[in-house]
Amino acid sequence: MNATSRRNFLQKASALGTALGAPQIVPSSVRGANAPGNRITVGFIGNGNQSTIDLPAFLQQEDVQVVAVCDVNTASYGYKTPEQYLGRKPAQEKVNTYYAGKKQSGAFQGCDAYRDFRELLSRKDIDAVAIVVPDHWHAIMTVMAAQSGKDIYCEKPLSLTIRQGQAMVQAVRKHQRVLQTGSHYRSSPLGRFACELVRNGRIGKVRRILTQVAEQNAVDPGPNWQPMPVPDGFDYGMWLGPAPSVPYHKDRCLYRFRFNLDYSGGQTTNFGAHSNDLAQWALGMDGGGPVEFEDQGSEWPPKGYFFNTATRVSFRALYAGGEELICATTRTGFGTRFEGTEGWVEYGYGGVKTSPESLQKSVIGPNEIHLPVSNPDRKEDASRYHIPDHVRNFIDCIRSRQSPVASVEIGHRTASLCHAANIAMRLRRKVRWDPLQEKFPNDEEANRMLDQPMRTPWKL
Repeated sequence: MNATSRRNFLQKASALGTALGAPQIVPSSVRGANAPGNRITVGFIGNGNQSTIDLPAFLQQEDVQVVAVCDVNTASYGYKTPEQYLGRKPAQEKVNTYYAGKKQSGAFQGCDAYRDFRELLSRKDIDAVAIVVPDHWHAIMTVMAAQSGKDIYCEKPLSLTIRQGQAMVQAVRKHQRVLQTGSHYRSSPLGRFACELVRNGRIGKVRRILTQVAEQNAVDPGPNWQPMPVPDGFDYGMWLGPAPSVPYHKDRCLYRFRFNLDYSGGQTTNFGAHSNDLAQWALGMDGGGPVEFEDQGSEWPPKGYFFNTATRVSFRALYAGGEELICATTRTGFGTRFEGTEGWVEYGYGGVKTSPESLQKSVIGPNEIHLPVSNPDRKEDASRYHIPDHVRNFIDCIRSRQSPVASVEIGHRTASLCHAANIAMRLRRKVRWDPLQEKFPNDEEANRMLDQPMRTPWKL
């Protein structure tokens, strides 16, 4: 429809609507892709540290409208840094302020705030949800969101346990939902290029992959910690949810949940969900994983301490093709290096490095393997773009119903690699892993660690 005919149509539609006393309903093809009625409506569950990056990434999408936020914390300081003032009320204000700045009136109050995520999920006018909460909530929220017909952006690591990840895959597929795992380095042009170099044999046959995870960045309160009163405005019982009922302490919640096995797998699953994810991508193992894991001197807090995740990650994994993956804690905190028979490729905070250096100018030909692209227009590789492009890919897939770059199966396989590694390190020994059956063959001790119980009434 050209400009003149569109204008005539609108004038006639307006006149007819006025004459009939009826609402003026205009087809979406006339309104345009970003008109209010065509926007993807999003509910944002979890308004802590990671939301300070994820929420703006959703807000800046012109065809998205964040209509609700949810958090068990009304508002408080004390997240990753003492200065962070976060929670559902600050998130609500942030959304309203953002949209107010786009209106001529300068006012907007269209974002609702909830304490209980089930109220948000019950809304029929919400198309998709962002799940940005501690890991022990990922499975329940994802399954319930899928059951309610919503598409899902779920932060990494996808799951708390391997069995929970399986339930997430089943629910997403059963209800035909789109799920994007927050492993956003798949939306990095240079990260993708590094993996394409490996996939297309530029370094020969891969012999070894070195992956890095960050150091523990919180101080353990020690074995003599004492319970603390629950802060006003914080629903601690709801925060615990399916996790065991234990006394409140400030270092249990908010950002520091990461260092307790009841809620997370530590830096193994936190940063490992990035560095090991790139290893999986480059090896073409999105549907599989290693067949063996072995502890290589990991370190853990003494028994009785408050935190109980690995303070030093160190494990070795072996793929069926003979590729060896070694993951360890480093000061750098993130990076993946591929060593082959004819050279090496490394991707990390410093970009892509290669040997020989000429590989950096290598062109992936039209008949070679090209990995999925989140934003075809993005040429510059900067961390400030990765998450917005990752969210853009999610929104595009909601519309197309195609699989995103970090689908539920991909997120599950990467998380499973990290979980299996944690199990090997906790057992202090070598374990065999069957990536097809997703269990440890003839090893009941290890298989008992594939899941952990949920506190009543929560269940999958």
